[in-house]
Amino acid sequence: MISIICPVYNESAYIKKLLEFYTHALPADKELILVDGNSTDDTCVTIKQYMQKRDDIRLLDNPKRIVPYSLNKAIEVAKGDIIIRLDAHTDYAPNYFEKILETFKNTDADIVGGPMRIAKGNTIQNAIGYATCTAFGVGNSSFHFPDYEGYTDSVYLGAWKKSVFKTTGLFDVAFKRNQDDEFHYRAKSLGFKIYQHPDIKLYYHPRSNFSLLFKQYYQYGLYKPLVLQKIKSALSIRHLIPAGFVLYLISLPFYFILPFYIGLLPLLLYLLGDLFFTFRSNKPINEMLAIMLVYPILHISYGLGFIKGFIKKPGK
Repeated sequence: MISIICPVYNESAYIKKLLEFYTHALPADKELILVDGNSTDDTCVTIKQYMQKRDDIRLLDNPKRIVPYSLNKAIEVAKGDIIIRLDAHTDYAPNYFEKILETFKNTDADIVGGPMRIAKGNTIQNAIGYATCTAFGVGNSSFHFPDYEGYTDSVYLGAWKKSVFKTTGLFDVAFKRNQDDEFHYRAKSLGFKIYQHPDIKLYYHPRSNFSLLFKQYYQYGLYKPLVLQKIKSALSIRHLIPAGFVLYLISLPFYFILPFYIGLLPLLLYLLGDLFFTFRSNKPINEMLAIMLVYPILHISYGLGFIKGFIKKPGK
């Protein structure tokens, strides 16, 4: 048996598609545990309609609303030997669960998942999808690369052997963001193996405008120092580069006094990198213009958040 867990909050635009996917997906021996963070739309109404037709769907409440609380509540009551996390803002291949079970069977991994492929959306969503799947956008983070197969540090959403939690404990509720990274880094530091397989196919819907993207990556950056302070073995140079870039931008006025404006060389190299990866996309011109803006938004928002999180822990 497998247990499917999913935090939800105001998911009226997505919840029916998720429930339909679950209903028709194999294997038959499964359960779905949804944990609602006080939705104010008709999310729970839709869920209860499906519950009237199926006895393998449960709905729990999470008044604290923060994702790790939802995950922990679901894990504590899950009956399956394999626990698979879903997200309402993501679409899944019909054989998603089957490929997860197949990957567990064919590897010695304790945690498995697929790369974060990007669902088609509006111009900005498509631009975000391209930019976050390039090395210039996210460094060497493997779950953004759809063709990567092998052992890794973390996976998008993820599926876990329930026995893992006996050693690791549950998700750390201090993390409003990055709780997946922190948990997977912690699991790996304790000797558990994490495996990414490209046959596990899911499609994420990025934020629909630049403002939401900025807020999202600012929060990612904000909580990353807390992750790295807790799991020091997870530290990578790619985590530090955006913060260094922001500090460089802040100090730019001082570089104008240097001979030949040599201090502007890093900015020139950055702009050339932005242009190179933008035009390499071969996207329509409106998407390329959006991609050109997405890169600095990703890096500046994450860098600002990282600096803030390094100076003062979130919630303090």
